[in-house]
Formats: sequence, structure tokens, C-alpha cells
Amino acid sequence: MYDWLVAAVLGIVQALTEFLPISSSAHVRIVGELMLPGSDPGAFFTAIIQIGTEAAVVVYFWRDIVTIISKWCKALVGKHDRRDPEVRLGWLIIVGSIPIVIIGLLFQDYIEGALRSLWITATMLIVFGLIIGIADWAGKRERTLEDMNWGQGILFGFAQALAVIPGVSRSGGTIMAGRFMGFDRPAAARYSFLLAIPAVVGSGLYGVAQTLGRSEAMVLGWGPTILATVISFALGLVVIHWFLKYVETKSFAIFVWYRVALGIVLYILLGTGVLAAV
Repeated sequence: MYDWLVAAVLGIVQALTEFLPISSSAHVRIVGELMLPGSDPGAFFTAIIQIGTEAAVVVYFWRDIVTIISKWCKALVGKHDRRDPEVRLGWLIIVGSIPIVIIGLLFQDYIEGALRSLWITATMLIVFGLIIGIADWAGKRERTLEDMNWGQGILFGFAQALAVIPGVSRSGGTIMAGRFMGFDRPAAARYSFLLAIPAVVGSGLYGVAQTLGRSEAMVLGWGPTILATVISFALGLVVIHWFLKYVETKSFAIFVWYRVALGIVLYILLGTGVLAAV
């Protein structure tokens, strides 16, 4: 029964942290280590439960997604204006998804192994927290998604790819890039959510496929993992709505300070032997 409790808690942690620029993978890794000393829930577990939060994104942005796909498909066969902003956004999401696919495949062994060290996680929480803070402060807040060009779309993609390192944050990386490039907070957050759909769903399905042949990779088992995924979906809907409302009027300062504080606490826990790095 304890495995089910751990899974439920990790599902809640995943939902509460996936859409905020504080790194869900870092939190799942840390809480998993606290609840299962010496036993990392695993990269596959994290990838699978992220399907739940990403399903929440699909449901929340359903109308936007249908519009983008519909116009993109029509433009592809010459039945819609290819200069339509929604058509271009569809292409930008495709192009922006390429970097994380390439990096994910090339560095799979590191992603599942060395990069999951909590020393690295603590460092990334602090370093990228400060970078996000600088980006949010320096950003001009003048561009919307209609202003995005191909180069910016690719930069967004590489920023998202940094999230393979626990502690960076997928939303944090893309929002950081968006703010540096002068996009306002709502635009950066919205594109961050849409860009994540192909990458997260793809990595989740890949995790499922890989795990089917490697039972030892499932620390908690399929039942608890499915429970965590369902919880992350339901709670994720609430968090998306709250976060998009928040960024309309507030800065990311609270998340920056939280990341730095968590990184320092994690250093202390690792240094005193309360947590094991690997």
C-alpha cells in the first residue's frame, strides 16, 4: 500500500510543479528520494506521469489546438492562407520540438543516469532560477506569439531541450528564452505549454514502450504509476488556470527565490547525508 501512497503524493507534486518554472522532475526526484530512500522513482516514471499533466494541457487548450491543427492541415493542401498566424504557429511548434527529440535520443543514457544526481539538480535549481529572474527583469514585454520568427522558434526549442536536466524546468527554460527575446509573460507561458505537448507526450509514450520490456525500470509498478498519472491530470487543470491568471499581472520573482532556497536546502540535505545524490 505504501507504493500507492508514494505514487499519489508524486502525482500531486507533478501537477503542482509541472507548469511552474520550478522543475517538476526535480521535485519528483527529491520527494521520491525522501519517501523511497536510496530508490529513485526513475526517469521513466517521471516521463509517464507527465502524460497526465500534458493531457491537462490538451484539454485546457483544446480549442486552440484544434484551430491550429485544422488551419495547418488546410494550408498544407492549399485550402487556407499559409500566412495565417495559427498556421505559422503550427510550424513553429513542429520546428521547436526537434531539438528536444534529438538531444533526448543522443543523451538518453545520461538522462536516465548521471544527470539525475541531486547535486546537479540543486545546482540547476539555483543557476537557472537566477537566469529566469534576470530574463524576466530584462525582458521588454512587447512581443506576442504573432511576432515570433523561425529563429526564435528554434531558440525556444533548444531552451525546452535543457529540461532533460532535472532542476532546469521545461516551462522555466522556454519562459526564460521568451522573456530574453522580449515576449510578454502570457505569450511566453502559452507557447511554453503548446510547445511541450509533442515533446512530453512523445517522451511519455517512449517511456511506456521502453518500460514494457524492462520491468526493473518500474520502481513503483504500473498500478501506482497510473494512479499518479490520473492525479497529475486532474490537479494539473487547476494549476494551468491559476498560473495563466497569475502571469498576467505578476512577475516570476517568487519562483526565482523559491528555486534558490530549495537548491540551498538540497545542498544542505546532501551535505549532511540526509539525502543520497544518486
